[in-house]
Amino acid sequence: MALSVLFIGGTGQISVPCVHQALAAGHEVTVLNRGRTGIALPAGVTSIVGDMDADNPYADLGDGSFDVVCQFRAYTPDQVERDIATFAGRTGQYIFISSASAYQKPARHYIITERTPLENPYWEYSRNKIACETMLREQSALPWTIVRPSHTVRTRLPMAFGDGDAVARRLLRGQPVLIHGDGLTLWTLTRSADFAVPFVRLFGNDGALGQDFQITSDRGFTWDEITHAAAAGLEVEAHIVHVPTDTLVRYNPEWEGPLVGDKSWCALFDNSKVKRVAGSFRCSEDLDEILAEPIAAFKARNPTAGQTDALDPLMDRIAAEQSALGG
Repeated sequence: MALSVLFIGGTGQISVPCVHQALAAGHEVTVLNRGRTGIALPAGVTSIVGDMDADNPYADLGDGSFDVVCQFRAYTPDQVERDIATFAGRTGQYIFISSASAYQKPARHYIITERTPLENPYWEYSRNKIACETMLREQSALPWTIVRPSHTVRTRLPMAFGDGDAVARRLLRGQPVLIHGDGLTLWTLTRSADFAVPFVRLFGNDGALGQDFQITSDRGFTWDEITHAAAAGLEVEAHIVHVPTDTLVRYNPEWEGPLVGDKSWCALFDNSKVKRVAGSFRCSEDLDEILAEPIAAFKARNPTAGQTDALDPLMDRIAAEQSALGG
């Protein structure tokens, strides 16, 4: 059944393949975004250029009617509150993109399911996503579905922390790359194109209403594996320096959220719930295949390794001081 679908966002790391998949499924697709990425939307998509935090044209969306609204750009409860006011009574399904980082840190079980508590004292981003979810659950005017992606890749390299491009440039220059802990933490990577298939199957799906789902690959990789594979794709060797997570946070407190609030813990997911509702799907479990698209995109953005980054001096200092221990 063809549905009218609104994407708020639509040109981001996760949402681009979802737009394409929705079109392939025969849906009528409208995208609202700020028009800043330069990404061309596929033929057949209705584009609305605007900022969701501005009164117009966002407020005017409530004058229309959509079967499904996919909210990729809400990060705070006030934004979700506005969506409830805008779309209640005018859409059959509001899909909120939350985050797997909202799950309990540290989790009390090594496999994460939708029953894992939502509790993250280390990262404000995650706490805001939890508050958004709570707001949706406590109202009944807007039918909702919550989706929690984990680390989903398309054009950005999945490095342990910091900007992926900056770390990739360090690899190209032969500089040491920092990895938290011993590099053996298991981490799940999911291609955006693989995420899109079950995500679109949730559209108009009665079994998805009032439910939360995680959508990820079933396979985890160590951070050392990920970094070495990225280096191989760039045709260089990785010089890794392992540093305790709490030591890294002492050097730079801004790393607490992304590390202690997310990447320093093992992240392995049970996707049984979404498979029961959306049907079986396959996510690539080949690390070279997973990294092929972000490596190609990085090479297109960064033809040389010459650019330096603001955190390079700090990373060099940490690597040198850690490597000197015991010497």
